[in-house]
Amino acid sequence: MINLLNQALQLGLLRQLDLQFAQLVAGEQQPELLLAAAILSAQTGAGHVCLPLEQLLPANLFAGRQPELAWAAWQACGQPEIADWQQRLLASSAVSDGSSATPIVLQQQRLYLQRMWQSEGQVADFIASNQPLTIADEQRVRSLLDQLFGCADADTEINWQKVAAAVAVTRRIAVISGGPGTGKTTTVAKLLALLVQLTAPGERLRIQLAAPTGKAAARLTESLGNASSQLALTDQQRALFPRDAATLHRLLGIQAHSQRPRYHQHNPLHLDLLVVDEASMVDLPMMANVIAALPATARLILLGDRDQLASVEAGAVLGDICRFAELGYSEARAAQLARLTGFALQGQTDDSQLAVRDSLCLLRKSYRFDARSGIGQLARAVNAGRGKQALRVFEQQYDDIALYPLMQSEDYQQLLVTCVEGYRHYLQQVAATATPAEILAAFGRFQLLCALRDGPFGVSGLNQHIEAGLQRAGLINRAAGQVSRWYVGRPIMIGRNDSTLGLFNGDIGIALSDPQGDLRVYFQLPDGNIKSVPPSRLPAHETTYAMTVHKSQGSEFDHTLLVLPDHFVPLLTRELLYTAITRARKQLSVYANPQLLHIAIRTPTERRSGLAARLQSRG
Repeated sequence: MINLLNQALQLGLLRQLDLQFAQLVAGEQQPELLLAAAILSAQTGAGHVCLPLEQLLPANLFAGRQPELAWAAWQACGQPEIADWQQRLLASSAVSDGSSATPIVLQQQRLYLQRMWQSEGQVADFIASNQPLTIADEQRVRSLLDQLFGCADADTEINWQKVAAAVAVTRRIAVISGGPGTGKTTTVAKLLALLVQLTAPGERLRIQLAAPTGKAAARLTESLGNASSQLALTDQQRALFPRDAATLHRLLGIQAHSQRPRYHQHNPLHLDLLVVDEASMVDLPMMANVIAALPATARLILLGDRDQLASVEAGAVLGDICRFAELGYSEARAAQLARLTGFALQGQTDDSQLAVRDSLCLLRKSYRFDARSGIGQLARAVNAGRGKQALRVFEQQYDDIALYPLMQSEDYQQLLVTCVEGYRHYLQQVAATATPAEILAAFGRFQLLCALRDGPFGVSGLNQHIEAGLQRAGLINRAAGQVSRWYVGRPIMIGRNDSTLGLFNGDIGIALSDPQGDLRVYFQLPDGNIKSVPPSRLPAHETTYAMTVHKSQGSEFDHTLLVLPDHFVPLLTRELLYTAITRARKQLSVYANPQLLHIAIRTPTERRSGLAARLQSRG
């Protein structure tokens, strides 16, 4: 078996880490456990929470990419079927059903690493425990909702923002999902206004905003501040509104080299309400950390887009929870929401006792993209998996979208020319010695997104080519042969959290000369302030003319340019395309082979987890 796993390692089907983990827990005398542990480790690294035993059958092993190797590995294990796998794995001291502490847990024919099994159970228990809050005066809540969202009448279409606020005010845990422009932040601003007005005089409602990345936190701070300034509140009520958002790492006090956050079950956060934006980016272990740090009576509101890319790390928590939105509200819940909002909501009469469905709301109407918006039409077609329709959208000559073929070297050169022109404006601002805030804002108007990290169509290759193009155009000045990569105007993205500096993974900065002529890197903080750091003190970072679609989550750009590779790779999925498309505010350019684009639209992301099943089992 070791020889077979080494072959898988050479073929890129496994990592060295996977092989080492398998040998650690199994030794060489347990071929079934060796194979199962190696595949489990690899699948967890690929973002899956668990490994269904059916994935160990030869048709599914190694994702069907190496059928001969898969067959040989299965034969080396004695050709076990699913029942055999269950029996043989549980016979090992390294595997249990969760009743004892073992590195691997096997439950409901799903294999987990111990930590993932614990995190998933923690999230499932928390979500399933959500109970209705007692509303002493429904009429007052109805009146405030009418003031904030408008009154409903028989001819009014359902305002899902109003329904979402009603859902959140009546539950300790609420999940609000919506695509771009559906008004998630506006909804939360009005919801917070509702809650502070319901707070008794003299009492303080401690509200905290958070997001997975610094960029997402800054956007949440800005958009919520803009939305709340439009609301009719007293000075005392407005003082209860949070002034800025924190990254989840900063909120929990997670240090760079520590597994234990500062805030946890035995040292909870000091808050009454936590709002987490861009929740689709929150991985399973992080969500478990957030839940563990909440005080027993605190409220939690999760905001996000269930159709976006899931987190880079393991899990798709928001997507798993939002599956239950398709069940509709229970009859009692629909009746309550109808009383609070004035909308005739239809309850479902099925026998499902799932409490989670009564804590969800999907925002269905986009206020940003109308029928004349190519970006909106394209996003809807991609999200529905309709490849041919998406290509037809490009052919309808919308002003805000364009598809450019990427078939020949001339097409690649045109891509580079477009990028140089896209970044010209912010570098002109640099040359004109504009303020750091103005330069950072100008940089954020155009962004090149990639699916890959390496190669000519990935972040590393494109960053090098764009730098060379900007140098030839006289827009940057890198001395020939210089050892340092630093120059005035260089944009960088932080790759590792550094809480002492207050910089976190995903934060973007630009190198500029300070008044003394020294080079410093300037960042915009979530509260809008600007801070600068000497390049020598920065944690791991990279040039970011090009960034991956994953890294762009939580950001928006006036003009987004997406480039796909010239061949299919498993990363090219419907969710990746949808996420990239919805980063564009005003203009979207796509450089891709149309056939490859069609295949990607028809390829949904798969994240294997047991969260939905565990929520269902808890009723």
